[in-house]
Amino acid sequence: MKYLFIIISFFSTFLYSHNKTNTNNILYGNQLNISNKKAVDVIDKSNFRNSYEYLNFQKAMSLKSLKKYDLASKTLKEIIRRPDNSTNSAIKSESCYQLGLIETHLKRNDSAIFYLNKALESNAKTQNLKQKANIILAISQYYKSNKQYEPAYSYLNEYHQIEHNILKIQNSKSNSDKYKKINENHLLNEERRKSEEKAQIKTYRYSKLISILAIALISILSLLSLALYKNNVIRNQNNLVLREKNKELILAKNKAEEASKARSEFLSTVSHELRTPLNAINGIAHLLLEENPKESQLKYLDSLKFSGNYLTTFINEILEINKIDSSKIEIEKISFDLKALLNNIQNSLKELAAANNNDFLLKIDDAIPDNLIGDTTKLSQIILNLINNALKFTQNGKVTVIAKLHALENEKATVYFEITDTGIGIPKDKQKKVFESFSQGSVEVNRKYGGTGLGLTIVKKLIHLLGGKIHLESEVGKGSTFNFKLNFDISKSPSEKIQEIKHYNDDQLKNKLILLIEDNKINQMITRKMLENKSIRCEILDNGEEAIELLKTKSFDLILMDVHLPGINGTTATQLIREFNNTTPIIALTAISLDENREQLLSFGMNDVITKPFVPDIFYNTIAQFFD
Repeated sequence: MKYLFIIISFFSTFLYSHNKTNTNNILYGNQLNISNKKAVDVIDKSNFRNSYEYLNFQKAMSLKSLKKYDLASKTLKEIIRRPDNSTNSAIKSESCYQLGLIETHLKRNDSAIFYLNKALESNAKTQNLKQKANIILAISQYYKSNKQYEPAYSYLNEYHQIEHNILKIQNSKSNSDKYKKINENHLLNEERRKSEEKAQIKTYRYSKLISILAIALISILSLLSLALYKNNVIRNQNNLVLREKNKELILAKNKAEEASKARSEFLSTVSHELRTPLNAINGIAHLLLEENPKESQLKYLDSLKFSGNYLTTFINEILEINKIDSSKIEIEKISFDLKALLNNIQNSLKELAAANNNDFLLKIDDAIPDNLIGDTTKLSQIILNLINNALKFTQNGKVTVIAKLHALENEKATVYFEITDTGIGIPKDKQKKVFESFSQGSVEVNRKYGGTGLGLTIVKKLIHLLGGKIHLESEVGKGSTFNFKLNFDISKSPSEKIQEIKHYNDDQLKNKLILLIEDNKINQMITRKMLENKSIRCEILDNGEEAIELLKTKSFDLILMDVHLPGINGTTATQLIREFNNTTPIIALTAISLDENREQLLSFGMNDVITKPFVPDIFYNTIAQFFD
């Protein structure tokens, strides 16, 4: 902003100086600052009025009059630095003199006397007495201000002597000019006078026009400067408010992230810690049911098994939602056959369909490419949840699963999925709430059919994660339809074959020797009993260090390795075992937490993962696959 005012002031001074030149001091000559006029008068009668140095000198004097001493000094120094020639000695001498005055005013004594002496040297070339008198007087005043009275008095005497000489010369010249003018041709003077009058009138009009334009320009620039200043103030105020709001938003964001992280860690810890005692409950219930209990006991054991399975499902679903919300879930990209995947899901749910006397139909569009690329785990989880719900809330009815090609272009396929049932349906006012956590539409439905109320929440979040959106259409008493569309890339290579899970037989497990590494005594007891029931021999260790030493001298058919062990954990123990044994299968036993996943555990050298609490059939099937 300050530079804009300097430009305006300089422009005004320049226009004013231009008018002074053209009117020969007739109209505006007396408006200059007295000190600047004296400086200009010294070189006014020389040949420099239209030179570069003269314009710069005028600029410097304007800046000096505005008390912009640093800018004035800079301009004067540029004049001094120019090479000496016969035409610029007077102006360089005056520039040195003016620099000396500025430095004296700024109390920079050494610099002031340097420029005054330099001005005196330069003046010797021009023999300009008036300029010399000014320099001598300035030097005298410099010594006086520094309390050096002897040189000050000496220079003051010299100044008076020069002034005396100037007066004599002026008087002599004045008398000579007077008599000369009397002898000049009177007619020429008369013509010149008329010509000057015409020029004066013309110049006056031109100067008036220039002055009006200058005033208008200055007014416009002033208004612009004021507007810029106001805008700058407003902008600064707005920026300050925005910065404060930004800080508040950042603090709120950090607090929300910390709260979310704390919630996730809490839920992960709780679900993890519940799995160990739950494994004992489920395991003991399974073992008691296998030992031919009394008929009066069977009812209680079935209830115990159902409650344990319910809690297991509940904990798994809480952990799944927690993983999705904390963004710790990753999307896989593998090649697969959608038709084979859906057929496997249908086969795995036939028994559940038969339990409620439901027809279970699967309709797959033949136009769907055989080799799609996507996340089969999450897709299976979505479809299984939706079919499970449909089969659970439908009795003596029909459940239909439809998959058809919606679009095919640029090596991408969009597939439309629809799961329809003829069950109890969902009221209109409850249809949005069923996708919320722990919501099943009504208390009566929850009491009659049970369930955690988290299945549809997981489905919605997983579909959103895969880039789709689920839609629901339902009518009470007539059934419900869930549909969604997902995009898949098309693979040029054959898809991975999706194999059906083969059920184990007892002969595969008989007489196998297994090492169990588990620190919890109850889990040791349950796991040993489950293995011995299938004629499997079992040895137990409760830490990883002893297991490593034992495996260096003894061979086993398979190792069951708990992940969380005292001392070195199961993953570290597995890595150390793999340094000398790459053949013995190692299966991880884990109450899997938020920060663990199957792929991570396999990366340490484990061959498979069994999650606590054990599902007996999955437990035996997983072990049996290594004894084919």
